[in-house]
Parts: sequence; C-alpha cells; structure tokens
Amino acid sequence: MSQLPLRAQLASALGRTAATLSRATGRGDGSVIGGRVGLMLEPDLLRKLAADRRLVLVSATNGKTTTTRLITSALQELGEVATNAFGANMPAGHVSALASAKDAPYGVLEVDEKYLPEVLDTTHAGVVCLMNLSRDQMDRAGEIWLLAQRWRRALAGKPVHVIANCDDPLVTWGASTAQWVTWVAAGQRWREDSWCCPECGGPLDRADGGGIGQGAAAPVDAGWACRECGFRRPQPNWVLDGEDVIDPRGVRWRLEIQLPGQANRANAAMAMATAEAMGLDPGRSLGRLRMVASVAGRYTTVERDGRAMRLLLAKNPAGWLEAFDVADPALPIILSVNAQGPDGRDTSWLWDVDYRILKGRPVLVVGERRLDLALRLDVAGVPFQLCETFEQAVGTLPPGRIDVIANYTAFQQIRAEFGRAV
Repeated sequence: MSQLPLRAQLASALGRTAATLSRATGRGDGSVIGGRVGLMLEPDLLRKLAADRRLVLVSATNGKTTTTRLITSALQELGEVATNAFGANMPAGHVSALASAKDAPYGVLEVDEKYLPEVLDTTHAGVVCLMNLSRDQMDRAGEIWLLAQRWRRALAGKPVHVIANCDDPLVTWGASTAQWVTWVAAGQRWREDSWCCPECGGPLDRADGGGIGQGAAAPVDAGWACRECGFRRPQPNWVLDGEDVIDPRGVRWRLEIQLPGQANRANAAMAMATAEAMGLDPGRSLGRLRMVASVAGRYTTVERDGRAMRLLLAKNPAGWLEAFDVADPALPIILSVNAQGPDGRDTSWLWDVDYRILKGRPVLVVGERRLDLALRLDVAGVPFQLCETFEQAVGTLPPGRIDVIANYTAFQQIRAEFGRAV
C-alpha cells in the first residue's frame, strides 16, 4: 500500500472516529456514517483507498453478502482482506471497509447492483463476481434489464476478469462484453424474470423444460438459448453438480459447507472460481469456505424461553424461494415483512411468491406490512395467525425449534432484539 496523501489520511481517520462513535452510542455498526464523513472531507477517498490493492467486487440481487463473506474467508489464506462484512454496499460503505483495514493488500467489496459501474470505474478492481439478477426494490432500482445493460457498458473495454453465472441469461448478457470471463454454471432456480432473450426479446428455450425450479438444482447439462437470435448459454468453466463443484480441469470437489441450501452451494461455487482468479487453488479455498457457519446473522439460531429460532433473510421473490428450500417443513414458521426504505416501499412482489408450500405447518404473520402478507396467504389458501409483534408470535408457540423468514429491516429488528451474531 502506498502512503495516502495527507488530506486522505485525515478524512480516513475522521471517518473511523465517526464509525467508532456510532458503535459506542448504539446507533449502528458505523459502516455508513464513517464513509460519509470521509467522503465529505475527501470526495476522491474511495479511489485513493483502493489504489495498489487487489480488489474483488461482488454484485447480484441475492447472495451478495454471503458470497462476499465466502470469498473473504478464502482469500484470508493469502493475507489480510478488507471487506464490508455487514452489507453496507454503496460507496460510503466501501470507504469504511477499506479505511478500517488500510494496510490490507486484498479487498472484497459487496456492491449494490445499481452502483457497480460507478464503483468499478472508481476502484479499478481487477476481478468482478456477478451471480444473479431478479426483481428487487423496483421503486428504487428500476427494471433489471436496465441494470444488466449498465453492467454491459461498464465492463466493455475494461481490463477486468469477470466471474459470471452463465445459468442466468441476464447476468450472461451483462457480462458478455467483458474481455475476460470465467463462466460458472451455478444454477438458476428463480426464472420468472428470464423468459425472454435480453439481446433481442425473443423467447428462451431451456434444456430442462424451463420450469421455475421449485425443487432440485438444474442438471449439469442444462442450458438455454434464444429461439430467434441464437444468444445462448456459454460453455461453463466451473460447474455446480449437486453437492460437488467441478473445476476447469475436471476435478470434483465435495463442498460439505455449513451454510444450508442449494443457493449457498451456488454461492460457494462462485467463491471458489473467484478465489482461483485471485491466485488461490480450490483445495486451499474450500477449506476456508467450510469454516463459515453464519453471515451477518443469517442462518443463526437464537434462543429465548425454551424456543430456538433460526433466522432466514428473504427480500424478494427469488430470495423467498431459496428460504423455503432451507426452512424445515416440520417446524412452525414466523413470517415478518416491512416496507421501509432499505426494503423498498412497494410490496406488490408478495404476489409473485408461491406460499402454498407452507400449507400444513403453523404460520404466524408479523411486521409492519403484516396485513399485506396476510391477504396474500389468504388468497393462497394458507392458514395463518396474525400477531401484533414478533414477541407475541414467539410466545404463541410452544417451546422448541422455530423457523423465521423476514425481509431486511424486519430481520435487523429481530437481530437487535435477540442479539447480533456475525
């Protein structure tokens, strides 16, 4: 790391102080306010902090925080890694992450999909990991085809190595302008945003029949192609096959990770491919991935009054599909939905989620938008109990294990009440 200019050093130091004060006063983890203070004093601070580091940018609709954590864990085999571990994924959060580990030679930054072009242009990151694109916070982010188009323009002509999920047509289209792409067949369970070709608008045909993937992962030889213009899935370099990852040399690696569900196996496959792009062989990276048991509270079990509650985060239709895959059908389940700024104000996406999978188990509904969710469950024919508060819902259930699915701010409120696990 080269020495920062004096102004940047001062901005970085004051940002760290602001972050420390935020944590000390219980206002948050400081990852946003620290970066904002630093950028106010030195608008070019992110560029200066990123200089002379080997950086990975991770972007997607779902799984960014988890995959960032997995890649960070793997690269710690090589040295200290700066990262935004708690998901502050806009420039202020990136400044805080890099400033808090100013001597780290490596950085892994989760990046909001909308901000990826700006952050790539500012940091000149050498590796970009792109996993999936689906509807999320439409009132803020807009149409996902436009996001993919912005990715295409941002990557064109850049000397960057892209690791991309070739099973997602929008991601493939967004990444295809890059000079150097490693394709990973990581699967795509949610396909409701991928019926049409992003290149010409024609219909997409899928080798496995084109269902939305409510069950197991797609087979290894699954593919997709446009019926009209010929845009098709590239030949993958890495393949997720059940619980195995097949590397570019044909070697199989059994994942055996602690994080549950098919989505996390996909995240692990992307992390292994990204780690190899950074110079770490799969055997060394996999050992690190297996050590990760929880990510910013996701999948953590918290206990109170004899009840053990496993916390699952779901922010959009694709995320709910993956949460249902992880949830235990034998357990009661609490669902909590808010519609604050970080969640997106529009809850119409609830109607895109198939809640019929919840039939046959006790379902309790809480959150600021519990009436919206209750109406959706009623139309789906799913019996439920409406509760005023999360504490009331927990108290209604007998001692034992409980699954909890919540969107972003509802999830954070539960974590604040029951303890913040990393």
